[in-house]
Amino acid sequence: MKLKLNVEQFDKGLAELSKTYKIYAPKSFEKRGTYSDTDVIKYDIVEKFEDMELERKSNFSAKETFLPINQVLFYFTEDEYRETSIDEKNILVFLRACDLNGVKRVDQIYLGNGEEDYFYKRLRDKVKFVVIGCPKSFRNCFCVSMDSNKADNYDAGMNVRGNEIYLDLVDDSLKIFEGEETEFEVDYVRENNFMVDVPKEVDFEKMANHDMWREYDTRCIGCGRCNFVCPTCTCFSMQDIFYKENIKVGERRRVHASCQVDGYTNIAGGHSFRERHGQRMRFKTMHKIHDFKERFGYNMCVGCGRCDDACPQYISFSKAIDKVSQVMREED
Repeated sequence: MKLKLNVEQFDKGLAELSKTYKIYAPKSFEKRGTYSDTDVIKYDIVEKFEDMELERKSNFSAKETFLPINQVLFYFTEDEYRETSIDEKNILVFLRACDLNGVKRVDQIYLGNGEEDYFYKRLRDKVKFVVIGCPKSFRNCFCVSMDSNKADNYDAGMNVRGNEIYLDLVDDSLKIFEGEETEFEVDYVRENNFMVDVPKEVDFEKMANHDMWREYDTRCIGCGRCNFVCPTCTCFSMQDIFYKENIKVGERRRVHASCQVDGYTNIAGGHSFRERHGQRMRFKTMHKIHDFKERFGYNMCVGCGRCDDACPQYISFSKAIDKVSQVMREED
């Protein structure tokens, strides 16, 4: 079902969907960015088309809508525990093709990597996705290089052209919009501002202790911002919180974590597997373009470029991929 609507018709459909869905889309928050005069764009609940920020790239990914940053899993006492309840409403997320490809990667880790994660699945089953067309590439995007510029496994597709909105409604529950029937395809980025040389094969032994990683020992400050904005990073830590009123009662939380920060690889006895920042950069880079691919057949990185956008030290992850390819071409 493919329709052409005006903004008023679209808002009317959103109002109807909001009765059964929590609707998320990129939203701009004025003067709340990195600097006092910049905005931050992140996913939040929207009520109408005007609330959506579609001209600029979101600073954070869509995964926060179904994989909360701080998620209470259950409450406990000394004798029993009780799972947390979840909202009865389903979730509808408006996102770009790279982010929907990121969802595929997160699903692979939580649902297709052995035992399914119960707490992830019960939220994930409630989510439907609307892919927003990308007529042009944003700054630092390299999705074409990562084959993530297209996505067809959506519940609905959307193009915005002037004051007209085009919808490709696939899921029956979303077919409540009224408009003029038409033919169209979702806009996809066909060319980024730059290309990344992604290695087809990586010699892990050659890369493990290569000197290229030593650069990041001093450049990287281990803040983890690259991980927290990434649509495919899935690491978390577990926290048991005990209440002051009764230390035998509390809650268990799952909290987003980062392989780049101090303490993440610490184990009993005080040993840490990756103490230097360069070692952590190696681990992240190889995981995105080698380790994950070895297991599942495709790269983990989707080329959204948010890591390059967010780094306070101006470290370019896309350039790190290029450097790996360069090393692979070097003669022994």
